[in-house]
Amino acid sequence: MADSSSSGSAHVKSALRTLDIIEYVAGRGCPVVAQEIASALVIPVSSLSYLLATLVERGYLAREGRQYLPGPGLARLQARAVPCIEDKVAPLVRSLRVQLNETASFFVRDGWELLTLVTETSDHALRYAIAVGTRAPLHGFAAGKAMLAALPEAEFERYLAETERERFTGTTMVDADALRAQIAQIRRTGIARTRSEYSVGIEGVGRAVVVGGEVLGAFSVAIPAVRFDGEVERRVTMLLERTAALLAD
Repeated sequence: MADSSSSGSAHVKSALRTLDIIEYVAGRGCPVVAQEIASALVIPVSSLSYLLATLVERGYLAREGRQYLPGPGLARLQARAVPCIEDKVAPLVRSLRVQLNETASFFVRDGWELLTLVTETSDHALRYAIAVGTRAPLHGFAAGKAMLAALPEAEFERYLAETERERFTGTTMVDADALRAQIAQIRRTGIARTRSEYSVGIEGVGRAVVVGGEVLGAFSVAIPAVRFDGEVERRVTMLLERTAALLAD
């Protein structure tokens, strides 16, 4: 039988190391590589790699090539005095993932980009995954199109005028007139769709949340095309509508 006291000590040591890493990276004031962190904090590289990956996944650190720097999660921690949207969204995203066993996420808009605020990844071997803190183009994601459709017409037209929309796959919609037609359809139904527009073989379904006339963000579900059919789409659409309504209440 495992020694529970030894196990508890290991968990405490891991937690202390995690805090040490955050404090060290935040205090350096410039990007650092893993070897520098390992040397400065005397942490074995094998343990450090796992802790760094976890901190990046949770958004407390960001990675640029081989370098690490403070992530958006640290800034969010400083705003806990105000009711935090992540706290409200997290259980709703988790519920979507549990009910569908597909990757569910909540995004907010930062300028003309999406920012991944909360995400829960499917348990399937074949799945789509995106890290918290990831930024992505609005036109490639169902959540992005849902938020574009919720914008006033003048602001949407400004988006078209100010952005150069990259083509990621053969089906990425970049033409302004085609996007106008699609956005008009989304405004009628409230549901946005993408078909392999950012990642080949991934179907996206999204719905924006509007509170007091302001676009709060958007929920989305990403599903490999091999598991996507009409029945799945109907169920996802129903759950997104219910979930968006719960957040808007």
